[in-house]
Amino acid sequence: MWTKLLLVAATIAGLIAPALAQAPQGVPTSVRGSIVKLQDRSLTIKTRDGALATVLLAPSYRVQSLVRKKLSDIHAGDFVGSTSVPGADGKLHAVEVHIFPEARRGAGEGQYPWDLRPQSLMTNATVIGIAKAPQGQILSVNYKNGTAQVIVGPETPIVATVPATPRDLKRGKAVYVFARKGTDGTLTARSVTVEKNGVKPPM
Repeated sequence: MWTKLLLVAATIAGLIAPALAQAPQGVPTSVRGSIVKLQDRSLTIKTRDGALATVLLAPSYRVQSLVRKKLSDIHAGDFVGSTSVPGADGKLHAVEVHIFPEARRGAGEGQYPWDLRPQSLMTNATVIGIAKAPQGQILSVNYKNGTAQVIVGPETPIVATVPATPRDLKRGKAVYVFARKGTDGTLTARSVTVEKNGVKPPM
């Protein structure tokens, strides 16, 4: 009996270990800046503060770019992400709005602090509706355990993701990478969002 249990445990451990090895490890870290170079899977970025950061990309890393959209392109039921900051009126004002593809529905759902600007929040949620407001329009969204209303002004960038290729990772292009920082300081990532056709990552 014990021999069988040990064999089962060993089998399960053998199945779990590779999955754990492939899972993202480390502290979530946003890397923003411009590309210095791409060598094999090593992406060097000059960050906003002028420092250099090197990100090791996964073997099957994904490259994406963005296209400009309008608020009229957003409809009830869409899954969106919005970075916002509190205004003097006590309401949330969008810094950018990102329309996610259907395949990414539910990714990072919720509302939490973001590092784009001081006091900024990221809200990934499903659109309930859009209404007019004096400062722009109010985007109402619903996420797990909460709802939010964000004012989207006429100058707020609205973008959607489109596929790109490693050939688009050219020197000088603006880039955003959601990376993981290991205990040794190594940065790793599975995807890169890069400037293309003049549209820079606003997040």
